Amino acid sequence: MARLPKLAVFDLDYTLWPFWVDTHVDPPFYKSSDGTVRDRRGQNVRLYPEVPEVLERLHGLGVPVAAASRTSEIEGANQLLELFDLVRYFVHREIYPGSKVTHFERLQQKTGVPFSQMIFFDDEWRNIVDVSKLGTEWCYLHSRPKRNESTNLNSRIRDVCKSPNWALGSSPMNEPHLRPKTERKSRRHFQGRRRRGQPLKQQYSN
Repeated sequence: MARLPKLAVFDLDYTLWPFWVDTHVDPPFYKSSDGTVRDRRGQNVRLYPEVPEVLERLHGLGVPVAAASRTSEIEGANQLLELFDLVRYFVHREIYPGSKVTHFERLQQKTGVPFSQMIFFDDEWRNIVDVSKLGTEWCYLHSRPKRNESTNLNSRIRDVCKSPNWALGSSPMNEPHLRPKTERKSRRHFQGRRRRGQPLKQQYSN
């Protein structure tokens, strides 16, 4: 039986939602009468569409989830997690500026989970490089649009994963699930680039 990670750690900006909370939106945030989340100017604020299902899948598998963000808009980030009803999934939240090595060291102290049993999802390569030195497995989510690239949420998400053979899904059932790809024995030491337009949840299916 394939093993599961003991902690899944997610960045926030351009990982759970398609913006920098300290730059592209204007806190405080609120939930409007139609159920949408908006910023102070009334701008609609959204998650990446597959995020709730991914977090629910991890919850169903019993994999604890934590947040590790270096945003300076700490209050706004926490407010968004609450308004999107995501707080229930996160056992720990490390949200403050600085190297994410600090975030992970604090998570390790709080949870007792070895770095090698964590998997980290982030859109910034510098964070992946820093945290991978601790021995943490990772998925690099390249989700920010390039110049002249479509802003469609599902058309601009790509990822590269380096992880052991973890099957984050219920293998007896033929349903969408998460499965980080096994590391290739190659010079680059990673694989699993998502095709343009392929949602995150499908990337880890079989």
